[in-house]
Amino acid sequence: MKKLFIAALLFVGMASFAQDMDQPSRDQRERLTPEQRNEKQLKKLTTDLSLDANQQAQVKQLLAERSAKAEKLRDARKAQKNSDVKPTADQREAFKKEMIAEKEANDAKMKTILTADQYKKWTAIQEENKDKAREKMKEYRKENQ
Repeated sequence: MKKLFIAALLFVGMASFAQDMDQPSRDQRERLTPEQRNEKQLKKLTTDLSLDANQQAQVKQLLAERSAKAEKLRDARKAQKNSDVKPTADQREAFKKEMIAEKEANDAKMKTILTADQYKKWTAIQEENKDKAREKMKEYRKENQ
């Protein structure tokens, strides 16, 4: 009985260790360039939404614009963080409003590019991704408490 219990513990320990090894850590993951990320996202949207060639070209341009703006904002945030000057409440609120306006503009552009059915699917995918991000954030917060 004792040997059976030890064997069961050993099996459970090895199985949980193997699961940890399946998922690469954040550092081990392949770093993609912005162009590669845009291409990957375009391919996914093409398959998920059945985009035609004209829509693909428009979405590709939109992704490139959005990526460039995000890179610019990321650099500005990084520069502000390195300056050790904390943003005021007004600056944070202005940034938040800017991000919301940017998202709404992006949504409006996507609505003009996509058909009604495609737009419904796209909004559903966006909500699903938002839920996944929330779950990951909850897990991250639990790990770092």
